[in-house]
Amino acid sequence: MNDKITRRKFFQVGGATALSIAGTAALIDACAPGTERSPQRSLPEPQRSAPAPTPTHAQHTANGDAMFMPGFVGEVNHAANGFNPTDILTDFDYGTVSTLPNGQTLREYRINAVTKMVEVAPGIQYEAWTYNGRVPGPTIRCTEGDRIRIEFVNGTAHPHTMHFHGVHHANMDGVYEPVPVGGTFVYEFDAEPFGVHQYHCHVFPLAEHIARGLYGAFIVDPKEGWEKAEHEFVMVQNGVDIDFDGANDFYAVNFIPFHYDKHPIVIKQDALVRIFLINMLEYDQINSFHIHANFFHYYPTGTSRTPSEYTDTIMQAQAQRGIVEFKYKFPGKYMFHAHKTEFAELGWTGVFQVEDRTT
Repeated sequence: MNDKITRRKFFQVGGATALSIAGTAALIDACAPGTERSPQRSLPEPQRSAPAPTPTHAQHTANGDAMFMPGFVGEVNHAANGFNPTDILTDFDYGTVSTLPNGQTLREYRINAVTKMVEVAPGIQYEAWTYNGRVPGPTIRCTEGDRIRIEFVNGTAHPHTMHFHGVHHANMDGVYEPVPVGGTFVYEFDAEPFGVHQYHCHVFPLAEHIARGLYGAFIVDPKEGWEKAEHEFVMVQNGVDIDFDGANDFYAVNFIPFHYDKHPIVIKQDALVRIFLINMLEYDQINSFHIHANFFHYYPTGTSRTPSEYTDTIMQAQAQRGIVEFKYKFPGKYMFHAHKTEFAELGWTGVFQVEDRTT
């Protein structure tokens, strides 16, 4: 009988609940870049010497607040990472703005591909491939018809590109000319159509280049604007394959598992909430989004202002995206998560904290 316990199986049976900085120290070396990529690799002996703990129904954070799903003991060092998923929710990059001689708005950006060690869970370091040192990369936002100019600098040890979903010339597609190590390329095109899109590296092996962190949101606002929303959030769904065996060990929104469980997203009662939702999950065929005690209007790709349905759960295949809009009628704490239970229990879960409008 094979008694090996894969890292993925360990997390599934509840080990994630009790992981702390000390308890995960033995995992760090095993997850280091350059290690053998084999799905049969087992956990280090110290982690397998006792049965993995089973999560309780109400885990607790350090401040005593109940968590809605199994989670981690301890906290990721966001300051050391250089980015925080809470900030990424509302961090829209409008570029350096000027006006071309023909009156068209020009938005200029500088994007650097950088290899960076990121703590994805307390005590677990991961070698990410990033745009501007964060995962997901900067949320590029503009208005339909704007001229977009991006100076892309490849500061990694591998060729990379930026491939934008949208309409543009073939030589701006980020496919045929990988940017070499130390190289620079300028992408320039007009932003169309309006909607919620994404960009990502398009170099072989494509799944790994995306999964390692080279992706970001690309939002094109309609010329007449959206209906005014009190809250707008970017949520990029992803997985994290910490041992590089082609199978995800964690799942998340905006890269860090369980983050919005530990740090609920605060919204106002009866406020219109707009979520730009993108699925960049690799190694799994489909993802989903579900909110509790409420329904939402869903606009696939955001290219039409007529919703396709009114529901509480939608599915997205890899690279699919859309706009989710809703209001919460009652104050309180409400879960949101993938409705694939495995994904939720391995990190893709969070909480909306709805505050009373009168307070």
